[in-house]
Amino acid sequence: MELISRLFTAPKESYFLFGPRGTGKSTWLRQSYPDAIYIDLLDQEIFRKYLTGPERLVDVLSGSRQTKTVILDEIQKVPSLLDEVHRLMESAIGRHAQFILTGSSARKLKRSGTDLLAGRAILKTLHPFMAAELGPRFQFARNLELGMLPLVLSSAEPTETLKTYVSLYLREEVQTEGLVRNIGNFARFLEAMSFSHASLLNTSQVARECQINRKTVEGFIEVLEDLLLGFRIQVFTKRAQRKLVEHPKFYYMDAGVFRSVRPKGPLDSPEEIGGAGLEGLVAQHLKAWIAYSKGEKTLCFWRTRAGLEVDFIVYGEDTFLAIEVKRSRVVSSKDVRSLRAFRDDYPQAKACLLYGGRERIMINDVLCLPCEEFLKDLVPGAPAPID
Repeated sequence: MELISRLFTAPKESYFLFGPRGTGKSTWLRQSYPDAIYIDLLDQEIFRKYLTGPERLVDVLSGSRQTKTVILDEIQKVPSLLDEVHRLMESAIGRHAQFILTGSSARKLKRSGTDLLAGRAILKTLHPFMAAELGPRFQFARNLELGMLPLVLSSAEPTETLKTYVSLYLREEVQTEGLVRNIGNFARFLEAMSFSHASLLNTSQVARECQINRKTVEGFIEVLEDLLLGFRIQVFTKRAQRKLVEHPKFYYMDAGVFRSVRPKGPLDSPEEIGGAGLEGLVAQHLKAWIAYSKGEKTLCFWRTRAGLEVDFIVYGEDTFLAIEVKRSRVVSSKDVRSLRAFRDDYPQAKACLLYGGRERIMINDVLCLPCEEFLKDLVPGAPAPID
């Protein structure tokens, strides 16, 4: 696959760029900063040099005449390098340089007591592809199955690459870095969590399925989130007028990753898996859209104890969206019931139903959009395409 322009906008100052393995951080950096000093800590020879002598960074920067950008790829491999970066930022040598520090997890940095440069570098995240980035390469049905990871979509054997993706994480991130004590328990946990994808998260139930205690499950979920493999969204409670549920919802960070860990058998209906996969695809797009856009926005959901539910609420200074996702190609008035109830409580919100059909239709004053169209038109920096 040829290089695809990303909608991520880089800051001019120093920044951390976190993102799961396979989201294309290194490729994007090499393309965007061809003249930078590039230190790849996945290279074993380079890793050993900086592990034993992090002060080498000062010598490298001193020996460069005009370079203004220094990239430290996979910085969590040598956390002590952050002390050198911090010192350089306050020195004559590095005061005017831009430092870009990438990683697939901040967990090891946090565990080492590192303060992430005391706020001197902005925190940014690179997500899987958005449909708007792929343009005509976006194929709704195919990407719903394979997901949006650049690593997978650029592979000659994308299905096989997807199958090995989670095992790569288990081997290189979780086991090598010693993030969990029992890798077998964690592997079972990953499978069990696939049943919680796009659903309310009940840690006690997951613990019973894995035959481990609830606190261990909670720790495993934190590992998933630190590795950026999954995320939770909370219930929207601002000025609530009804009794709401308390449990968050969980999503794997990519629709393809979800499908790769979700068991399939006679008792697992394609409709159930497909519905959760579609909702997850929308969730990851909304996460990327929020991350790449200016201004603070939060992604939540809304669910009453009586059973009314809206899949996504996006709330910010100039944004208030209520979005429901249905896999069905045909929708009716009952499908917009929850959206209408939410809008009764929050008339300021814009409500929209995304579905599997091909026509824009209006049902009971609620706009129903083809999900494929919505994803293609969702562009960072622009309003959500629900008008």
